[in-house]
Amino acid sequence: MLFSIIIPCQRISSCLREETIPAILKQKGAKFEIIVIPDQQTNLGLPKTSVFPQLGSPSQKRNLGLKKAKGEVVVFIDDDAYPSPDWLKNIAQNFKKSLKIAGLGGPGLTPPQDSFWAKISGWFWASPLGSGGAGQYRNWPQKKRLVDDYPTFNLAVKKEVLKKIGGFSCQFWPGEDTKLCLDLVYQLGKKIIYDPKSVVFHHRRKIFLPHLKQLGRYGYHRGLFVKLFPQTSRKIGYFLPALFSIGLLLGPIFYWLLSGLNLGLWASLISNAYLFCLGLYGVMLILNSFWVLGKSKNVAIAFLLLVVVPMSHVYYGFMFVWGLIARKDQLKKI
Repeated sequence: MLFSIIIPCQRISSCLREETIPAILKQKGAKFEIIVIPDQQTNLGLPKTSVFPQLGSPSQKRNLGLKKAKGEVVVFIDDDAYPSPDWLKNIAQNFKKSLKIAGLGGPGLTPPQDSFWAKISGWFWASPLGSGGAGQYRNWPQKKRLVDDYPTFNLAVKKEVLKKIGGFSCQFWPGEDTKLCLDLVYQLGKKIIYDPKSVVFHHRRKIFLPHLKQLGRYGYHRGLFVKLFPQTSRKIGYFLPALFSIGLLLGPIFYWLLSGLNLGLWASLISNAYLFCLGLYGVMLILNSFWVLGKSKNVAIAFLLLVVVPMSHVYYGFMFVWGLIARKDQLKKI
C-alpha cells in the first residue's frame, strides 16, 4: 500500500521542516510519498518529498495534491502537526481489515514542547467540557468508533473514493473537511473510522486572541452548516454553547423585565432557573478542571481553564448564532 501524504501550507515553516517531514520519514514499514503545496516554489531537498507551489485555499491545494498523488491512500496532515512513529502502520492495518472503510481519522494531541499558553488551549480541546459537541475524541484518545465528520489535521482517505466526489469543495474554509466527509458517508455510503492509535501531535493556538480567533471561525461555520448540512451539524452538542451564551445574556434581562411588570412569581422562576443552570455549569467546570489536573499534573493550567472554558464557550456560542442567522448567500463571501 502506497500512501500519498499531502501537506498544504502558505510557506515552509520551521515546524514543517524540522518536525512534520522528519517524523513522516521515520515511519517504519510503510511506502509513501510526501507532497508539499506552499504558495511559492521552494527547494526542500528532502527524500520522498515533492513541492508543487500554488496560490489558493487549503482546499485548492489539497485538490492539486490529489491530482499529483500516486498512492492508493491519500493522507492529510497540517503543517503544524507531526505524526507518531506508528501512524502509517496503524492506518494501513485498519484499511486492510475491512474493504468497507474508505477513510480514517485519529486524535491530535498537544505536543509536549508547546508553550504554556498553547498548552492551555490544548487542554481546552482535550477536556470533556471544553471540547463539548466538537468531540473530545478528536483531541484525546478514546474508543474506536465510526464517525461522519473528521478534520484534515489527521485524515486518511482512499484516493478512488476522493475522485468519485471530486475532491474538496473550494467554497468552504474552515469546514471543507466537514463537506468532504458528508459526501463520503451520505453520498457514497462509505465508512470513516476513528482509530485512537493513529496519533498526530498538533500545535495549538496560544491563549487568548489566537485561540479565540480560531474558535470563532469554527463556531460561525458550524452555525452556517446547521442549515446547509444538517446530517452532520444539527447535533445538540454544537448548540449547547449557543444556548448557554443566550441564556447568560437573556436571563437577567427577563428577570428585570418581569420584576418591572410586577410578575414576581415568573421573575422568581426565571431567577431560580438561571441560578440553577449557572450552578450546574460551575460544578461541571470545576470537575473539568480536576480532570485536567489529573491528566496534566499542572495546577496553573487547571486553574486558568476555569476562565478559558466559559470564555471560549460564550465566544463560540455567539459566533455559532451569527452563522445560524446568516443568509446562505453569505457563502459567496467566505
